Amino acid sequence: MSDRYSEAEVVFVGAGPGSPDLITVAGHDALARADVVLYAGSLVNPELLKYAASAEEIFDTAKMSLVETTKVCLDYAHRGKVVVRLQTGDPSLYGAISEQMEPLEEKGIRCSVVPGVSSAFASAAALATPLTLPEMSQTLIFTRIAGRTPVPESESLDKLAATGATICVFLSVDRIEEVVAACIKGGRSVKTPAAVVCRASWPDERSVAGTLEDIADKVRDAGFKRQSMIIVGEPLGPACLGRELAHRSKLYDPGFSHGYREGTSSKDTRSKDSK
Repeated sequence: MSDRYSEAEVVFVGAGPGSPDLITVAGHDALARADVVLYAGSLVNPELLKYAASAEEIFDTAKMSLVETTKVCLDYAHRGKVVVRLQTGDPSLYGAISEQMEPLEEKGIRCSVVPGVSSAFASAAALATPLTLPEMSQTLIFTRIAGRTPVPESESLDKLAATGATICVFLSVDRIEEVVAACIKGGRSVKTPAAVVCRASWPDERSVAGTLEDIADKVRDAGFKRQSMIIVGEPLGPACLGRELAHRSKLYDPGFSHGYREGTSSKDTRSKDSK
């Protein structure tokens, strides 16, 4: 274990998307060393708690307020205990870690963060698709639509869609029609590939794929209500819709030179292949 995981601290650990084997080694080690664990029981797979075999106390925070979770962290950390706050996915994405850390640090409690595998990447893996492809999209946007938590006007989904980047939309599947409408308003064609993965990496993982034209109907028919990732972008096309891969990376092109390999001309390649 790294020296950063010292006594009397609170460690915010990314639990990953769901499957207990998708937590990082550092996250696993933090749990194994924890005296106290607070986990988001409504989202985090309880199977992960088996890694915290030596924990004295485990708290399900699903029904706890910030005041209550802060009190638990302070009480145990001030007694010299290692406290792990286990959060779904990666703590830096919609994890509200700043507001959790602030009252702890004000009381002299050191906080550290262990990153986790995002559900966006688990969803891409479930679809066996890239999120970026040469000359299609080299930019990936993580966002959500406005709800009880507002979104800055400059980051409205239609404005983000106008960039042409691949978009991963969190926490919005119950309003899939609004997501589709915003993407189309931003200039995306109704034929733009789109997919939704529900409970990526969990045993009951399911997914649907199509285009902006039909993805809302497919989501509704599948009954996805929560814990679903919406992905919109051209890179999904070859994997999800059977489209031909029009553009390929230069990295493995035989004619592309870089610091570790001298490229060959297409003529040289054909000559070698014919031998």
